[in-house]
Amino acid sequence: MADISFTVVTRSPEETAALAERLGAAAEAGTVLCLVGDLGAGKTLFTQGFARGLGVTGEVTSPTFALMNQYNGRLPVTHFDLYRLDREEELDDIGFYEYAEDGRGVVLIEWADKFPDALPEPHIRLEIERGETENERRLTFSATEEDNALWRVLTEK
Repeated sequence: MADISFTVVTRSPEETAALAERLGAAAEAGTVLCLVGDLGAGKTLFTQGFARGLGVTGEVTSPTFALMNQYNGRLPVTHFDLYRLDREEELDDIGFYEYAEDGRGVVLIEWADKFPDALPEPHIRLEIERGETENERRLTFSATEEDNALWRVLTEK
């Protein structure tokens, strides 16, 4: 999928959340971030920091059972968790396409790798992997274009 990629290693949950917050502060309307990683890798932690960066002040939780949560910040935030879905057709039932392709806010999709053909374009894929220590994480961002605010933040010196 990706033409370009960028990897960041964080050494603590706080460092991961701080990076996510910086990226959230830079996010623009229409940003779609697709999060991939094992259970406990840090997808929800990243989403919480990202939402804080967008000015969301309430509690941000994983919508594992609700499948979708919405939050108000500088931009509207729609947060999907596709873990419990078994078939791509179920995305219609939760209004996935309407929200994911809306373009007025930011969309974060946990377990995005379950239905790769259903993901809107353009999007940024974030794969979170455990590192060599308990708290270390490798965050690999990939996209087909780098002309967006998140790439600019990631590649700043």
